[in-house]
Amino acid sequence: MLNLNYIRSQFPGLETDWVLLDNAGGSQIAKPVVDRINEHFYTSNVQLDGSYPHSVLAKERHDEAHRKLAEWINASDPRELVMGSSTSLLVRILADNFRRILRDGDEIIVTNCDHEANIGAWRDLGNYGFIVKEWQLNPDTLRLESKDLEELLTEKTKMVAFTAASNVLGMLNPVKEFTRIAHKYGAMVCVDAVAYTPHRLVNVKDTDVDFIVFSFYKTYGPHYAMMYGKLNILELLPGFNHFFIKDPPYKFQPGNYNFEFCHGLGALPDYFADMAEKHGYNGEDNRRDKFRYIYSLIAKHEEKLSKKVLDYLNTRNDIKIIGPTEYSSDIRVPTISFVQKNRDSREITLKTDEHKVAIRWGHFYAYRLIQDLGLAKQNGVVRISMVHYNTLEEVERLFRALDHAL
Repeated sequence: MLNLNYIRSQFPGLETDWVLLDNAGGSQIAKPVVDRINEHFYTSNVQLDGSYPHSVLAKERHDEAHRKLAEWINASDPRELVMGSSTSLLVRILADNFRRILRDGDEIIVTNCDHEANIGAWRDLGNYGFIVKEWQLNPDTLRLESKDLEELLTEKTKMVAFTAASNVLGMLNPVKEFTRIAHKYGAMVCVDAVAYTPHRLVNVKDTDVDFIVFSFYKTYGPHYAMMYGKLNILELLPGFNHFFIKDPPYKFQPGNYNFEFCHGLGALPDYFADMAEKHGYNGEDNRRDKFRYIYSLIAKHEEKLSKKVLDYLNTRNDIKIIGPTEYSSDIRVPTISFVQKNRDSREITLKTDEHKVAIRWGHFYAYRLIQDLGLAKQNGVVRISMVHYNTLEEVERLFRALDHAL
């Protein structure tokens, strides 16, 4: 079991009388990350690649952070990590690169259920002579189906963009399977892992994804983002920086990247490795093994939280859960959305605010999904989003607030 007292001590933002269950909108930042950000400001807040000691130290720190982040997602080379201000911007930069190398008639496949960050930039390529196809959820299962993807793929398909986990449905998608199917037709994949990374360990080698993007501010870090891309592909793309900057990742990072955030984020893999040791890991000194160990404990804890919430919602005849109604760590993460019949979703969250329980309403930038599900008129869904630092006691407070709100 997770030691919640220890874990919560690592997140000073939890020292509040509010219950914070809007983590898919933004998680709390881990104290070790903040400490290293401050360390950069106080001791190495200079430009990199200089000959003087402060600059040498800054470069060493940032190289180390890139190595740790690469190890965390199982990337082969730190040069495969492109840093940027947001997932939306990083996908825009990537799509612009593809705009310059695709040919008329080339095809892009997007879903109708992703966050707009991984839809809009690719759809915009339709304005340049490329064909954009929509891979739609099965309306009965609310799942993306492999057979539907195969029907859309042709030898002209160059990119398939989909999500690893829906930020509304909580649904996990079989990334490895979808990637294998796309590769069979010669297409690349761009995977949005924003709603996945707080709950599951990314493994870019195992899934064989070409690109994967996620935001750190939803994964216990600052407002920053990272894109992984296979090095051989990044080297071939034209880039998005000054003409004389030819090498990845810098050629995709105009104005370079945020040094203080990068150094701070080196503490994030350390947090997970340290937490594994504090929770009984006794295997070899292998950080990937430690990551797998602690993420398995996180999944089990989140399963307890989610089952409790789903059981509560399933007892009410006036509630419709939008997504899987039962919990299994194989099919969903603890992001749970629902609507109440004939009720505006915004009204419900305003009522839970009165009990100092923070949940959220809206479309959550999965605008097309909410439209297609016919939920826009009632202000989208109510979303409860939990992570590993939330407790069963907080869930009980949520129930008391929902009893009042519903």
